[in-house]
This record gives sequence, structure tokens and C-alpha cells, in this order.
Amino acid sequence: MSAPLESRVDRTRCVGTGACAATAPADLTLGPDGRAELLAPTPVHLGQLTDAAELCPVEAITIHRTDTGEQVVPAW
Repeated sequence: MSAPLESRVDRTRCVGTGACAATAPADLTLGPDGRAELLAPTPVHLGQLTDAAELCPVEAITIHRTDTGEQVVPAW
């Protein structure tokens, strides 16, 4: 069984391209300020959210293991 995951958005890094919200609309939206916001900390559609995190030009979206805090996406 794999560990539960949580997603995070560093809104101070976000530049508001909107690619993330278009790629993972079940997990992300753009807030009133035009920056990414999570709809929930637990990924709804992990595949789409992973794609969104990998596409983010400033690496503002990350996915972590909840048990260890280890970042799993994006993987460097």
C-alpha cells in the first residue's frame, strides 16, 4: 500500500500562468489574485495533478508523502 499524499501550492512562487488549473481542474483553481489555489490538500485526480506540478514553470506545485513529508513530485 502506498503512503497517502498531500499537495501544496507555494502561492508566493506562483506566476499565474493558469496551465495548472487547466491541466488539473479537479484539484486546482486560480484565486481572485490570479494565482493557483488548491481545492483540497488531498489529490483528487493524482495523474492530472502530477502533470500540473511537472508543467509549472516555477515549481510552485508539489506533492508530498504525508507520513514522511518527502516530496515526490516534481522529482529532481
